[in-house]
Amino acid sequence: MNTHNPNEFCYRVRRSDDTSTRFDRVSLAVRTLSSNTLFQGEHEIGIEHHGALYRLKITRQGKLILNK
Repeated sequence: MNTHNPNEFCYRVRRSDDTSTRFDRVSLAVRTLSSNTLFQGEHEIGIEHHGALYRLKITRQGKLILNK
């Protein structure tokens, strides 16, 4: 089940001169892949990043966990 909402990636925090924080809607291009495409029926995949191995797992509750 993929519950990704592309609109979650469109906010950027900007500090104005009066030190208040506001959120501006900005279009950020994010390449999106389905978890089905990544996992291909498995519950765990390995991701090599800068020489380190990370494990991306699907939990019993259907959530994703990334461990180093």
